[in-house]
Amino acid sequence: MAVTDLDGTLLNDNQQVSREDYHTLLDLGEKGVLRVIATGRSPFSFKRLISADFPIDYLVFSSGAGIMDYHTGEIIFSINLPEKQVHQIAIRLKDMGVPFKVLGAVPENHHYVYYQNGELHPDFIRRMENYRGYETPISFDPPNFGVASQFLIILPADPARFEELKSMFTGVKVIRATSPIDHESIWMEIFHQDVSKSKAVAELCRMHQIDPSKVMGIGNDYNDMDLLTFPGFPFVVANAPEELKSLYRQVADNNHSGFTEAVNRSFLS
Repeated sequence: MAVTDLDGTLLNDNQQVSREDYHTLLDLGEKGVLRVIATGRSPFSFKRLISADFPIDYLVFSSGAGIMDYHTGEIIFSINLPEKQVHQIAIRLKDMGVPFKVLGAVPENHHYVYYQNGELHPDFIRRMENYRGYETPISFDPPNFGVASQFLIILPADPARFEELKSMFTGVKVIRATSPIDHESIWMEIFHQDVSKSKAVAELCRMHQIDPSKVMGIGNDYNDMDLLTFPGFPFVVANAPEELKSLYRQVADNNHSGFTEAVNRSFLS
């Protein structure tokens, strides 16, 4: 199995897949290697960029909150935050004065409600513009939200602030991601405690009886660290943060077909 992150890994800076990487995906399919994209994007966001006939077998989306059979479009696995827990987290964030978004349950997680308090981070606004028509101001009495895929909080590029907020939430999975919009700010994402790219990939391995030592994985950001703990062949692209490059084998950056290099350096060669 070959597993790749999307933004900043398989996609270049123009949000395109190189000809070389595309043909590598075709070649993997011909050789019987399962092809998986594991991304933080929702199915809706993914389909805005990638065609329905793209040569992959599975889409692990929303950082592991769901798995889609890409040939049939069927969602074969999903996990959401339960309604009671969503309400508790929303009230706590509101009491702290932190703006946030509550994304709908899988697979409708491009719909969201939002809470704003004072001046919003520019990324908060830009993301709203990207999802215009799918947003609703939050209501607490009565609540207009329930079961949810995740929370999204957008923070300045301040890791200490992220860690401070993260420490306030238990019984959930808190993921740090670098903004795909300004490439600097921190996106803090709160999921069900069992959400994880690695767990989703492990489920696919179980379904297909694949040994994790026969899996290649590649990513570019902090939200890929969970994924990279799983495969026998973990890689990061050269545009990854220095911290990640000190932990994993490095290949060419996302503009120079690092995915293909990772494949060639692992099992196909």
